[in-house]
Amino acid sequence: MSKLIHGFIPRRTVPYDSWFFFAAVLLFAIALASSGRLDGSSAKVANSSLSEEKSSAKTAKRATGESRFTTLDGARIHYVNYGKGSEALVLIHGWTVNLDNWRDQAPDFAKRNRVIAIDLPGHGQSDKPQIKYSMDLFARAVDAVLRAAKVKRAVLVGHSMGTPIARQFYRKYPEKTLAIIVVDGALRPFGDQAMMDRMVAGIRGPNYKEVLRQMFAAMTGPNLSSEAQERIKASSLNTPQHVLVSAMEGMADSSIWGADKIKVPVLAIMAKNPFYPPNIEASYRDVAPKMDFQMWEGVGHFIMMEKPKQFNEAVLAFLNKNKLLKK
Repeated sequence: MSKLIHGFIPRRTVPYDSWFFFAAVLLFAIALASSGRLDGSSAKVANSSLSEEKSSAKTAKRATGESRFTTLDGARIHYVNYGKGSEALVLIHGWTVNLDNWRDQAPDFAKRNRVIAIDLPGHGQSDKPQIKYSMDLFARAVDAVLRAAKVKRAVLVGHSMGTPIARQFYRKYPEKTLAIIVVDGALRPFGDQAMMDRMVAGIRGPNYKEVLRQMFAAMTGPNLSSEAQERIKASSLNTPQHVLVSAMEGMADSSIWGADKIKVPVLAIMAKNPFYPPNIEASYRDVAPKMDFQMWEGVGHFIMMEKPKQFNEAVLAFLNKNKLLKK
C-alpha cells in the first residue's frame, strides 16, 4: 500500500511528521472511494448504529466511572469521572471517535488517581450543533469540563487530534497544565493547503463514510481486535459529517501550529510507520524540550487499544518519574 500512497501524494510537498501518515491514509481512502474499490461497505454502514449501541452497552457494564454533563456555549458536553481530587488525568480522544477508546485506560488509571474521559463537542454523547469545531473550541470544552468537575490542574492525554487540542489547552491555560502525553499525535504542521483542501473535499463528498471505513482499516495495527475495530468504525460512522469536515478544517488552521514551546513535561508514544523521518524525535523536542520520546514497533494508530497493558505501564512510569497526580 505504501507504493500506492506515495504515488498518490507528492512527497516533496509534505513535511515529514506524525500527521503525514494520517494525511496519506485519508487521501488514499478518498482515492479508493472515488474509484469504487470498496468491499461490503453499504451493509457495514447500515449496521453501524447497531454496532455502536452494542458497544455502548458493553461500556456501561464495564465502566466504574460516573457519567456527567456540563455545558459550553449552550451545548452539552459529556464526560465520565473516576474518583476525586483537584488534579486529574484527562483523556482526550481523536477525530471522529469518542471516550470509549479509553475503556482499557480509565479504570486502570483510576486505581492511582482521578481520571476524566471526555466526549469532545460533536462526538459521542456530547451535543453536535452546527458550529465551527476548532481546536480552540475543543480546548475550551476541556476547560469547561475541568471547571464543572472542580479540577484545578491536569495531565492531558491526547490521542491523534487530541494532541493539538492538548497543546491549545496549554496555550490558553498553562497554569492548569501539569504535563501532556502525546499518543500518535502531531506537534508539527502536516501538509500544505492544497493537501488539506483535498482531504476536506473527500470527507465533504457523498462517499465520506466509505472514505472513513478505508482510512481506519489502513490505520489499525495487527494487534487490534475485531471488536475494537468495530467500535472505532461505529463511532466514526455515527459522527455527523458537518463535525468531521469542520474539525478537519480546524486541524488545518495554521495558527495552532506555532513554534511556541511546551515547557511542561511531555511523553510522546508514537506508532512506527514508514512515513516518519529519522529526525522526528528531534523535531518534537524542538517544541517540547522536556520530552520522553518512544517509538513503538508493530502497532497501528490506536496504540492504547492495541497494547493497553504496555501503554498503561508507560503512562504510569512517566507519571511516577515526574511525581505527578500522586494521591
